[in-house]
Amino acid sequence: MKYKAWFQCIGGCPGRHDLSEVIYRCPECDNLLEVQHDIERLKRRSADAWKDLFDRRYKRSAWPYGSSVWGKKELVCPNVENDNIVSAYEGGSNLFWAERLGKQINVEDLWVKQCGNNHTGSFKDLGMTVLVSMVKQMIADGRKINAVACASTGDTSAALAAYCAMAGIQAIVFLPKHKVSNAQLIQPLANGALTISLDTDFDGCMKMVRKVCETNNIYLANSMNSLRIEGQKTISFELVEQLDWTVPDVVIVPGGNLGNISAIGKGFLMMQDLGIIDRLPRLVCAQAQRANPLYLSYLKGFKEFEPIKAQKTLASAIQIGNPVSIQKAVHILKQFSGIVEQASEDELANAAARADRTGLLTCPHTGVALAVLFKLVERGDIKPEDKVVVISTANGLKFADFQLRYHESRLPNVNHHYANLPLELPAKYDKVQDTILKELEKYT
Repeated sequence: MKYKAWFQCIGGCPGRHDLSEVIYRCPECDNLLEVQHDIERLKRRSADAWKDLFDRRYKRSAWPYGSSVWGKKELVCPNVENDNIVSAYEGGSNLFWAERLGKQINVEDLWVKQCGNNHTGSFKDLGMTVLVSMVKQMIADGRKINAVACASTGDTSAALAAYCAMAGIQAIVFLPKHKVSNAQLIQPLANGALTISLDTDFDGCMKMVRKVCETNNIYLANSMNSLRIEGQKTISFELVEQLDWTVPDVVIVPGGNLGNISAIGKGFLMMQDLGIIDRLPRLVCAQAQRANPLYLSYLKGFKEFEPIKAQKTLASAIQIGNPVSIQKAVHILKQFSGIVEQASEDELANAAARADRTGLLTCPHTGVALAVLFKLVERGDIKPEDKVVVISTANGLKFADFQLRYHESRLPNVNHHYANLPLELPAKYDKVQDTILKELEKYT
């Protein structure tokens, strides 16, 4: 059965645009576009048949369906021929049962979705495999595309660089100077991307890349391009599949440019349309207090939105004051009885460190989501019996400097409650033994 997908305006304008068209906004009203699917045709397969198909494909070796994104190809991007798919076997990341942390905060069923276990160390791979595959298809069909470009706070650039390197397509990345970790910076450099460091913030980089992509046959890869959203929505599919096709009660997502909260909501809505699930979770968007335009809008019932100048935050990847996907995010949150909450620098750093004490290794953005989790539990918005999933967006190893500075008590505006440094001792048995025994007394 041939499935179809196309671009269409999120504001309801009637025009359809082929996924191979280089277009990011509606030509009628300038709203963002989204990918629409032929739901009626998809419904010809029963919900049980979809679940069986996805289970049979999940993490198997038949190309390209072992990827947890492309295992849902019909629901993601059926327009790409399999030979043009660019995949690193993304998705299928661990759903970590945070049993010990859950007991500490009195949540019986707490899970952390480890999206940092993807190829380049973040959830951005899920969207980039779709976008770069579509570009490769367009090139194969004769369209001239000189390069693919993005503005980034680190993780998007890593994903774009890696997938373009796999495809043999030139990547161009714009980064805010001195505002990404060394681990994030080295990824596009190692993968051969043309890396441009600008003396501005992410919003400034975004303005620049959009202008560059207006001409020059350079394709834009930021999340205003809704092909990215199609890949990222498979986080929802994965969650439900990994929970034996049950729906969590609450899903907490860090929010910066707001593409991921939009994508996750879209995934749940699509599964509901197809009868795969019969209810929706409550979505929570977690923002850093220093980059909180969505939170400020939420306080006013989403009746108005004002971009802000984001302040420097430890959660650098979500240090965004003018999010591209604001309209999509608000639309989704309204449908999910959504909550938006914020976390201070002290709260996010200590939440990350506390979680690490229970076996995780947490990036600062996941720290924002965990801090919001603790707040919602404390005020009763999350109940002890709720099944809760926190979306961990990136691998903690990409932010080792953040973690080291925490344990060295060098983070500004943070009380380092869980700092833990090595004990430097002479290589003498008696001294080592005495110190160990003395330290162990603290745990008894």
